[in-house]
Amino acid sequence: MVISGVLWYNFNMKILGIETSCDETAAAVVEDGVKILSNVVVSQIDIFKEYGGVIPEVAARSHLEVMMPVVHKALTDAGCSWDEIDAIAVTHAPGLLGSLLIGTLTARTLAILHDKPLYAVHHLKSHVYANWLLADVQNSVSRDRTSSRPSSRGSASCALGSSLRELPRNTLSEHRPAFPLLALVISGGHTQILYMPGHNQFEIIGTTHDDAVGECFDKVAKILGLPYPGGPAVAKAALSGDAKKYKLPHPKVNALDFSFSGLKTAVLRAVQKEVGVPISCPSHKLKELLTPKQVADFAASFQKTAVDILVEKLEMAKEQYPDIKSLVVAGGVSANKALRDSLPEAYFPDVKLSGDNGAMVAAAAYYEIQSGVKPTDPYALNIYPRISIN
Repeated sequence: MVISGVLWYNFNMKILGIETSCDETAAAVVEDGVKILSNVVVSQIDIFKEYGGVIPEVAARSHLEVMMPVVHKALTDAGCSWDEIDAIAVTHAPGLLGSLLIGTLTARTLAILHDKPLYAVHHLKSHVYANWLLADVQNSVSRDRTSSRPSSRGSASCALGSSLRELPRNTLSEHRPAFPLLALVISGGHTQILYMPGHNQFEIIGTTHDDAVGECFDKVAKILGLPYPGGPAVAKAALSGDAKKYKLPHPKVNALDFSFSGLKTAVLRAVQKEVGVPISCPSHKLKELLTPKQVADFAASFQKTAVDILVEKLEMAKEQYPDIKSLVVAGGVSANKALRDSLPEAYFPDVKLSGDNGAMVAAAAYYEIQSGVKPTDPYALNIYPRISIN
């Protein structure tokens, strides 16, 4: 409900979330910050597998081609007209400049055309709030390489274990993270520990000095000759590997901060030593000298080391913040099974919601609204490729 330009709380509040910070074009409709009515994602992974990473200019053009069809499908799948949408939320920071522009220009235009309040959301905040979503619907679409429009793969339900979606509204809070909490946000571009005393309150208490953990997974995958994206490829290879085969170092970083550049280099040197070549041997030639067993063992050893580093820092954070009631893990790397097995007490989003998606943007905006955040002027909204969550 909108009164004098301000969105007031009402049950069954439906928010359209738009996400284009990197290489996923996504839109979703979420009700009351919890229930996913639709969640459409067009991934560009198939395009960038050929290059081994994201090319910003190509990503932006790909967003432009499918943005409006994705929004239309999100509304159609949710069974919503524009009259039923209470607000629009969009990722405005951080991310790739061109990609952010496509999403924000779309959201700004739609907000003006349909007279809807607009909320600009920080990408990391969205990842955290994926843990509040109860996923009834996950519509997954992929790019048809012969067409500029998305092609549906069909829809699949996000399995959440117990029947949380059937619980009465007044008991749902018992199954969501409680404050104060610690949030570990881990992805290809970010590795941070956040302290949250309440909704929409973020304090960075640990961050990476160089590579993010997801970036480290990608670089190690390249060394081992595994495909992009590196996270899933390393995890798959590690299944048949010996995690104790190669001893890799834990970088010494003060306090709760991280450093993963040294770990990547340690893997490189260990591989060069294993195959008997000098350190001057280019990393892209090593895959030709590795056996499948060696690749699996290196993948398992690296994954265990990276997971152990993350868990150790969280244990340190828990000691420094003894008042916390919940531990939340978010971001693309939160899909890693080895990490999930190592943190049985933590909240994780459904695996299908670990990556970039529009539902998490809508959920974050909902809690901004409940925290009293005012809408953004659609005529003045800017983007910030690099900006802190606080």
